[in-house]
This record gives sequence, structure tokens and C-alpha cells, in this order.
Amino acid sequence: MINRRDLLSFSCLALAAAPFQLRAAAALPEATLKSLRDSQTIYITPLRKGGVESKCHAEVWFAYDGTDIFVVTASKAWRARAISLGLTQARMWVGEFGVWQRATEAFRKAPELTATGAQVTDTAIQARVLERFGTKYSAEWSSWGPKFRNGLQDGSRVMLRYSPVV
Repeated sequence: MINRRDLLSFSCLALAAAPFQLRAAAALPEATLKSLRDSQTIYITPLRKGGVESKCHAEVWFAYDGTDIFVVTASKAWRARAISLGLTQARMWVGEFGVWQRATEAFRKAPELTATGAQVTDTAIQARVLERFGTKYSAEWSSWGPKFRNGLQDGSRVMLRYSPVV
């Protein structure tokens, strides 16, 4: 029979063994989690050394799996190149404000988070995430889906995974 102490011990071990990202996502503010579930775009800027925002900001489509945030972008885009150069930290704002250059900093009022980025090369993960994109952006996916898929195959696009840091 399992007693309360055994149950608590097992629970602590299970939590300690859980990936850090799961705990990080759970620790995000509710407004941020709601925006990640409901919003169509995310504003993103890679962070330079010392946490300074780069001059390059962009609003992009994204998929959120409850733990990580995924984007597909041109392989020559600064956010992709920054990761390949070891600048893996990024700041993000979640919401709809139009093209960032015309948003006049309005996106900064949206829920904000910092995340650690990495390139995703596992084709099984890419396929799973692309399905999420297809569901989320169903009206545009017949046009953009092949561009994303083909771009990932020919190297003109990359998939990036951002894990929230709390």
C-alpha cells in the first residue's frame, strides 16, 4: 500500500526528472499562456551578448505545443543566423499588432517572454510541428504549407524551437 510519504517522494522524483522546459512553460504567467494559445503572431528579436535586443525584430507565425514555441523562417534570416552563431537567447511578444516596423512599439505591450532557441533538424519533429501550423493557419496553409515543407527539405528554410526561460 502506498502511503502519503511514498506518494510525495515519488512525486518529487517525477518532477525532478521532468524536462526543465515543461516546468518553465508551466511557470509562465497565465496571460502569456493564453496569448500563446490564441494569437496568430509572435514578435521576436534575437538578443546580443549582455541581453541587448538586436535591431532586427519580426512578426512571424508560430506553433506552440504547450512547452516550446516553433517558427519556420528563411535560413538567411537573422534569427536563424543568430542561433548558428551561438546567440541563442531571444525576446518575444505574443499578439497581433501588424508589421513590426509600422507597429510603433505597440507590440511591447503584449505578453513578453525570453526563450532559448535551437534549430530543429529532426524530420519527425518537423512533421509534427508542420501539422500544428496547418491546423492553426488552415486558411493560408494550402499556399504556405508546401513552401515551408519544401524549404525545410532544400535548406532555404529552418525550423527553430524556442524554450521559454523563467
